[in-house]
Amino acid sequence: MAYKSGRTNIRKYENKHELADDEQRDLITGRNPVLEALKSERPLNKIYVQKPASDGPLRMIDALARGRGVPVSYVEKAWLDRLAGGAHQGTAALAAVKEYCGIQDILDYAAEIAQKPLLVVANGIHDPNNLGAIIRSSEAAGAHGVVTPKRNAAGLTGAVAKASAGAVEHMRIARVSNITAALQDLKKQGLWIIGADAGGGTLYTDCDYTSASAIVIGGESGGLGRLVGETCDYIVKLPMFGKVSSLNASAAAAVILYEVLRQRLAVNGR
Repeated sequence: MAYKSGRTNIRKYENKHELADDEQRDLITGRNPVLEALKSERPLNKIYVQKPASDGPLRMIDALARGRGVPVSYVEKAWLDRLAGGAHQGTAALAAVKEYCGIQDILDYAAEIAQKPLLVVANGIHDPNNLGAIIRSSEAAGAHGVVTPKRNAAGLTGAVAKASAGAVEHMRIARVSNITAALQDLKKQGLWIIGADAGGGTLYTDCDYTSASAIVIGGESGGLGRLVGETCDYIVKLPMFGKVSSLNASAAAAVILYEVLRQRLAVNGR
């Protein structure tokens, strides 16, 4: 069983066509505003386009978004009406609170400060509060960056920033198209890939985190996933003595990250 969020309705803004108050402020509606956001290279989490995207402006939005690597979702007019109101002109964008970086930027930063890389991979975390808490723990424990997937996961919305208590401003956050491929590339660069799962075979304190490492935290519903789990070098678990079978994903991340910090401080004589 994966480490899961205690919250339900983790994708309410897509399933119920509504945004939380913090996320509503991140919504950009209308063709010209969305086009200008794309042209200005404003950080964006996702773009919604009414289907069929047959006219020139919507095709231009689609092309610009794909050129920048911004995920595009094609939705019915009624869906957009409920999400953004009737004045959306066939498109809306969900803005990010800061620019994403690349994984190599995270590795370069660790090298710049002469530390062994520590990355936290949040694989399919949908709950903004969960992702924000993971970013907060990652920053507090000295991780060099967080990696998230482009699709089927929370982006850097205002709700995430709020839940991170400001840590999002100090953390490098990369977004990738394929988590498994990203982990395989990290392995080629010498990182150990360590997944967290309640069914793991290694107690989290028995794993060595002093080398360059990526800690993978699974999503609320799907956990690590089969391919990601097979890519991990180790899968660690936390001991559970209560009635519940697992911890919240962000709580599990915090516990493991502080074990990483403890080991690395011990190696450095601190």
